[in-house]
Amino acid sequence: MKFGKKTAFAALVAASALVFAGCAGGGDVIEEGSGDGSSGDGEMYIALVSKGFQHQFWQAVKQGAQEKADELGVKITFEGPAAETEIAQQLEMLTTAIDKNPDAIAYAALDPEACVAPLEQAKSKDIPVVYFDAPCDGDVGLSLSATDSKVAGALAAEHMAELIGGEGEVAIVGHSNINSTGVERRDGFVEKIEADYPDIKIVDIQYGDGDHLKSADIAKTLIAAHPDLKGIYGTNEGSAIGVVNAVNELGLEKGKITIVGFDSGAAQINAIKDGTMAGAITQDPIGIGKQVVQAAYDAANGDDVDEFYDTGSYWYDSTNLEDENIAAVLYQ
Repeated sequence: MKFGKKTAFAALVAASALVFAGCAGGGDVIEEGSGDGSSGDGEMYIALVSKGFQHQFWQAVKQGAQEKADELGVKITFEGPAAETEIAQQLEMLTTAIDKNPDAIAYAALDPEACVAPLEQAKSKDIPVVYFDAPCDGDVGLSLSATDSKVAGALAAEHMAELIGGEGEVAIVGHSNINSTGVERRDGFVEKIEADYPDIKIVDIQYGDGDHLKSADIAKTLIAAHPDLKGIYGTNEGSAIGVVNAVNELGLEKGKITIVGFDSGAAQINAIKDGTMAGAITQDPIGIGKQVVQAAYDAANGDDVDEFYDTGSYWYDSTNLEDENIAAVLYQ
């Protein structure tokens, strides 16, 4: 399907049959299920395959998924590769999940093209598929539970512009130029700046794969190459903490570079409290986990599901960390 939220996902050519190689399933898992497609007592089984588990975001998604599963009385497994660059490992996990014949599959795509072929296999087996965080291309998925990433990117841009006085040079350390969250968080930011803030110039966009060390190295290079740089936007937890680490390692005065992040986690919250980071956009990962399990449950029962469930995005900084509505969507 093509999701009818603010952005559309075009159907592309199916990936190579190499996707199916090694379907015994390598990589690390968050939680290993007994997974044979049922629990033997008629209990519904839903298989969730995420983008990874190295960030606290995915642990919070898992928490929400398990809470909803317990509420509905269904069995779930939740797994993902060790890093969000390990596309082949994620596809192996997806193929293995399909082989277990679950009642439904929930999937968060690292590469929106590479997952087309295995999900066509799920469709051929009449396994309903729903997405969370990021969809696959093609027309298999019934629903997406996620943050509207372009709206969230625009929100980050608004706050960056306000913080730097509406003028100056900024840069972006992105986590992906392939999967939809990375692309849309970047594009939402860029489009908002270009449309509403003509005196702000985005001097460079680089990608660190959400890795702290790689993102820190990129940030150091950006700072050296642009001595008048006023701000850096990191598009996920790993990117933002990489930027924080870079300014700390360079010994820069707190606030000299305005850092706007994305996601939550203890490291970003602490960086905001100590003044290194100005603020960040948080999602509702527990809400994403709950919603995608509900959507999978409904789809498995043959009930209608919405094409898109927007679970929201929120700005937080030192002034509202203790607000109960913000505290509820922060994860550490």
